[in-house]
Amino acid sequence: MKRLAIIPARGGSKRIPQKNIKNFCGKPMISYVIETAKSTNLFDTIHVSTDCNRVAEVVELLSLTIDFMRPANLADDLTPIMPVLKFVVNEYKSQGIIYDEVWLLMACSPLLKKIDLIKASNIYQNSVKTKSLLGVAEYPVPIEWAFKIDDKQNLKPINPGAFLNRSQDIEKKYFDTGTFGIFSSETILNSDQGSDKEFIGYVLPKFSSIDIDTDEDWAHAEKIFTSDG
Repeated sequence: MKRLAIIPARGGSKRIPQKNIKNFCGKPMISYVIETAKSTNLFDTIHVSTDCNRVAEVVELLSLTIDFMRPANLADDLTPIMPVLKFVVNEYKSQGIIYDEVWLLMACSPLLKKIDLIKASNIYQNSVKTKSLLGVAEYPVPIEWAFKIDDKQNLKPINPGAFLNRSQDIEKKYFDTGTFGIFSSETILNSDQGSDKEFIGYVLPKFSSIDIDTDEDWAHAEKIFTSDG
């Protein structure tokens, strides 16, 4: 069983410039997921997929070699993640290196824990390998209670009458945390966009499920990280 971990880290993030290598609680953001991945001893190869020389320099200072760079045509704002994974798998395949499992680890996941990756791996090993696995978390409140706001600031319930149900009587719902996923190489090579129909879920603690896209997200993650440490 050969496992490949791919950490996408392009250089063109807009909302938080260079967020993948920005200082987070004393170290480059990307260093946390690299250290966590290494600590699991799950992976034969950890590859950071980047188009940015500065990111590559930081990664190599973290004692991780980047075997090849990501081409520019896979590094713009509109590029889905599956073609990036496919490029990496094919590039290693062209070198005669074949992996059975491919893990997607997101660079801005400083709250992701070693124990969760190990537990997720165990679940995946016992699953039907035609399915993939996603790290998910439970919605903090029932999504049935959601509202829209119209142009006059009036609240419009998505599901009128849903508030008649107690939260404990409503089936739990989950969302993709954007932290990690596990795929077979076959799934990667045979899909351009991926699918939301063939997944199993690993439920992460709520504190580790922050999607860091704004300065507010960043500050919130730092607060949780420092209190947890």
